[in-house]
Amino acid sequence: MGVFKPPTRHGVGASVVGLPAGPWTTLSDFLAHRFPAVSQEVWARRMAQGLVLDELGRPLTLDQPYQPHSRVYYYRELVDEPRIPFEEIVVYQDAHLVVADKPHFLPVTPVGRFVQESLLVRLKRRLGIDTLAPVHRIDRETAGLVLFTVEPAHRGVYHALFSQREVTKLYEAIAPWRDDRELPAVHRSRIEPDTQFFRQCEVPGEPNSETHIELLEVRGTLARYRLMPVSGKTHQLRVHMNALGRPIVGDLFYPEVVHGPGPASEDHSRPLQLLARSLAFVDPVSGEPRQFESERRLSWT
Repeated sequence: MGVFKPPTRHGVGASVVGLPAGPWTTLSDFLAHRFPAVSQEVWARRMAQGLVLDELGRPLTLDQPYQPHSRVYYYRELVDEPRIPFEEIVVYQDAHLVVADKPHFLPVTPVGRFVQESLLVRLKRRLGIDTLAPVHRIDRETAGLVLFTVEPAHRGVYHALFSQREVTKLYEAIAPWRDDRELPAVHRSRIEPDTQFFRQCEVPGEPNSETHIELLEVRGTLARYRLMPVSGKTHQLRVHMNALGRPIVGDLFYPEVVHGPGPASEDHSRPLQLLARSLAFVDPVSGEPRQFESERRLSWT
């Protein structure tokens, strides 16, 4: 018998949780322990809709006897999920790749309060490709290009392009203009998680991040910069620009936290002025040189 693979539902794949050995008598007991923020009513509703399955694809109920060393598949649902009022653009598509131009505020994959409102789920529903998978990530707050694979068999070779640093990634940012450092320049530092879980910070030690920075133009107190990250640490460009005294316009985390990643006070009229402008690489499947450009532009206001 083959391994059960749950189908996608409205573009969203099923999540899976393993059932370890433990003191639980029923599935309900375990779910209350494992997911304390999800009420019994929510689980009951999901189960009534056939959205919680065992590893053979059979619907489960709350009073199901607990069976350790098995798996439970479930589909997330969000009531009143907020709509991100901006649209993605598909800039390229073939049998192997999809390249999308992501708007600000849209996460690449389902996370937190965003499931349907993620780039991956939107593209699955729009293009009808259930096997679509992102090769890399950019921040929810960042706009620009994201590469997806179509065939699961090709994911590894495209992932290797990024892990082996064989992709040229160019970003643009609007940030304060300063004349205290000659540009172009290279900034290297060690980036580690901050005490606030959603932030990163520079710390002493062997550098694990590197960014090449060029000046493109100056308008008054602001400038447009080209940024080329050699490494791919979380928030790398934001951390490096802040360390240089040039925090990116619209950044809510650096240099100081305006507000955290929750929904409160999110202002769609003031996006982070950071754009993943272009991607260039030699396609490992076709052998062809590839270069893609974002159609978006940053705002000086």
